[in-house]
Amino acid sequence: MAWTVAFHQAAEAEFLAQPEDVQAKFERIKTLIDRFGLERLPAKYARHIEGTLWEFRLKGKDGIARALYVTRTGQRIVVVRVFSKKTQKTQRREIKVAIERAKEIQ
Repeated sequence: MAWTVAFHQAAEAEFLAQPEDVQAKFERIKTLIDRFGLERLPAKYARHIEGTLWEFRLKGKDGIARALYVTRTGQRIVVVRVFSKKTQKTQRREIKVAIERAKEIQ
């Protein structure tokens, strides 16, 4: 079974607000997941944050962004928060927003 990628409604709007090159990086990561599976995605593209929360690392000419996601049964990835990264460490408020949105996902 292949992995599917979906967006929380608010996260989709946040994603579409990102620069085109950052969106293209996400599409590249999505292609890698389609081809090889999430479990074989290189660590430079994704890392664990806490609990069930993970992040895709998106870097483009116009900036750096993060897409926080959770996985669900049936090999489903749900992106719950997308934001531009301004500091070295992911801010706690971004993680809290993602955790609250993840609770809404079934």
